[in-house]
Amino acid sequence: MKERKGKTLMRKDAGADKIKAFLGTGSQFEGTLVFEDIVRMDGSFSGKITSKDTLIVGETAHVEAEISVGTLILSGRFKGQISADVRVELRAPAEVEGSINTPSLVVEEGVLMNSTVTMGQAQPLSIANSPSN
Repeated sequence: MKERKGKTLMRKDAGADKIKAFLGTGSQFEGTLVFEDIVRMDGSFSGKITSKDTLIVGETAHVEAEISVGTLILSGRFKGQISADVRVELRAPAEVEGSINTPSLVVEEGVLMNSTVTMGQAQPLSIANSPSN
Protein backbone atom coordinates (compact mmCIF):
# COMPACT_ATOMS: atom_id res chain seq x y z
CA MET A 1 0.00 0.00 0.00
CA LYS A 2 1.03 3.58 -0.63
CA GLU A 3 -0.02 6.72 1.18
CA ARG A 4 -0.66 9.97 -0.66
CA LYS A 5 -1.99 13.09 1.07
CA GLY A 6 -3.49 11.06 3.91
CA LYS A 7 -5.11 8.51 1.59
CA THR A 8 -4.15 4.85 1.37
CA LEU A 9 -3.91 3.48 -2.18
CA MET A 10 -3.90 -0.21 -3.08
CA ARG A 11 -1.45 -1.39 -5.73
CA LYS A 12 -2.73 -3.59 -8.56
CA ASP A 13 0.11 -6.09 -8.06
CA ALA A 14 0.91 -5.93 -4.35
CA GLY A 15 4.11 -7.97 -4.93
CA ALA A 16 5.40 -5.66 -7.68
CA ASP A 17 7.97 -4.05 -5.39
CA LYS A 18 9.39 -7.51 -4.55
CA ILE A 19 10.09 -8.61 -8.15
CA LYS A 20 13.69 -9.82 -8.48
CA ALA A 21 13.87 -10.43 -12.24
CA PHE A 22 12.04 -9.03 -15.25
CA LEU A 23 11.81 -10.08 -18.93
CA GLY A 24 10.51 -6.94 -20.64
CA THR A 25 8.24 -6.42 -23.64
CA GLY A 26 10.12 -7.18 -26.86
CA SER A 27 12.58 -9.51 -25.11
CA GLN A 28 12.89 -13.16 -26.17
CA PHE A 29 14.36 -16.03 -24.16
CA GLU A 30 14.62 -19.73 -24.88
CA GLY A 31 15.87 -22.32 -22.40
CA THR A 32 15.51 -23.21 -18.73
CA LEU A 33 14.72 -20.67 -16.03
CA VAL A 34 15.12 -21.56 -12.35
CA PHE A 35 14.51 -18.81 -9.80
CA GLU A 36 13.74 -17.80 -6.23
CA ASP A 37 11.57 -14.84 -5.22
CA ILE A 38 9.17 -13.25 -7.72
CA VAL A 39 9.81 -13.04 -11.49
CA ARG A 40 7.74 -11.10 -14.05
CA MET A 41 7.65 -11.77 -17.81
CA ASP A 42 6.26 -9.43 -20.42
CA GLY A 43 8.29 -10.73 -23.37
CA SER A 44 8.48 -14.10 -25.16
CA PHE A 45 9.71 -17.26 -23.46
CA SER A 46 10.05 -20.83 -24.70
CA GLY A 47 11.34 -23.69 -22.55
CA LYS A 48 11.06 -24.78 -18.93
CA ILE A 49 10.43 -22.71 -15.79
CA THR A 50 10.93 -24.02 -12.25
CA SER A 51 10.49 -22.27 -8.90
CA LYS A 52 8.82 -22.62 -5.52
CA ASP A 53 7.87 -18.93 -5.66
CA THR A 54 5.69 -16.70 -7.89
CA LEU A 55 5.78 -16.19 -11.65
CA ILE A 56 3.84 -13.24 -13.08
CA VAL A 57 3.14 -13.39 -16.83
CA GLY A 58 2.00 -9.99 -18.09
CA GLU A 59 -0.53 -9.13 -20.82
CA THR A 60 2.12 -8.71 -23.54
CA ALA A 61 3.87 -12.01 -22.81
CA HIS A 62 3.88 -15.07 -25.09
CA VAL A 63 4.99 -18.19 -23.22
CA GLU A 64 5.33 -21.73 -24.53
CA ALA A 65 6.68 -23.82 -21.67
CA GLU A 66 6.52 -26.47 -19.01
CA ILE A 67 5.99 -24.47 -15.81
CA SER A 68 6.38 -25.79 -12.26
CA VAL A 69 6.02 -22.98 -9.69
CA GLY A 70 4.47 -22.14 -6.34
CA THR A 71 2.05 -19.52 -7.70
CA LEU A 72 1.33 -18.44 -11.28
CA ILE A 73 -0.42 -15.16 -12.15
CA LEU A 74 -1.11 -15.20 -15.89
CA SER A 75 -2.49 -12.37 -18.05
CA GLY A 76 -0.72 -13.12 -21.36
CA ARG A 77 -0.72 -15.94 -23.92
CA PHE A 78 0.38 -19.39 -22.75
CA LYS A 79 0.73 -22.82 -24.34
CA GLY A 80 2.05 -25.86 -22.46
CA GLN A 81 1.87 -27.48 -19.04
CA ILE A 82 1.36 -25.70 -15.71
CA SER A 83 1.93 -27.26 -12.29
CA ALA A 84 1.48 -24.89 -9.34
CA ASP A 85 1.88 -26.03 -5.73
CA VAL A 86 -0.21 -23.16 -4.30
CA ARG A 87 -2.39 -21.36 -6.86
CA VAL A 88 -2.98 -20.34 -10.48
CA GLU A 89 -4.68 -17.03 -11.26
CA LEU A 90 -5.81 -16.45 -14.84
CA ARG A 91 -6.50 -12.76 -15.43
CA ALA A 92 -8.14 -11.22 -18.49
CA PRO A 93 -7.09 -11.05 -21.30
CA ALA A 94 -5.15 -14.32 -20.79
CA GLU A 95 -5.27 -17.06 -23.45
CA VAL A 96 -4.35 -20.51 -22.15
CA GLU A 97 -3.91 -23.77 -24.07
CA GLY A 98 -2.61 -26.92 -22.38
CA SER A 99 -2.88 -28.53 -18.96
CA ILE A 100 -3.15 -27.02 -15.49
CA ASN A 101 -2.48 -28.93 -12.25
CA THR A 102 -3.06 -26.91 -9.07
CA PRO A 103 -4.95 -27.08 -5.78
CA SER A 104 -6.45 -23.60 -6.31
CA LEU A 105 -7.57 -22.02 -9.61
CA VAL A 106 -9.01 -18.52 -10.11
CA VAL A 107 -10.31 -17.62 -13.59
CA GLU A 108 -11.34 -14.04 -14.29
CA GLU A 109 -14.15 -13.23 -16.73
CA GLY A 110 -12.72 -12.66 -20.22
CA VAL A 111 -10.03 -15.37 -20.06
CA LEU A 112 -9.88 -17.74 -23.05
CA MET A 113 -9.06 -21.20 -21.70
CA ASN A 114 -8.76 -24.41 -23.72
CA SER A 115 -7.18 -26.57 -21.05
CA THR A 116 -7.35 -29.75 -19.05
CA VAL A 117 -7.54 -28.88 -15.35
CA THR A 118 -6.60 -31.19 -12.49
CA MET A 119 -7.40 -29.95 -8.99
CA GLY A 120 -5.88 -31.32 -5.82
CA GLN A 121 -2.31 -31.48 -4.65
CA ALA A 122 -0.02 -30.46 -7.50
CA GLN A 123 2.43 -33.12 -8.62
CA PRO A 124 5.80 -32.21 -10.15
CA LEU A 125 5.82 -32.70 -13.92
CA SER A 126 7.98 -35.66 -14.85
CA ILE A 127 8.35 -37.39 -18.19
CA ALA A 128 10.32 -40.22 -16.57
CA ASN A 129 7.26 -41.33 -14.57
CA SER A 130 4.94 -41.45 -17.61
CA PRO A 131 3.68 -44.91 -18.58
CA SER A 132 5.14 -46.21 -21.84
CA ASN A 133 2.95 -47.63 -24.57
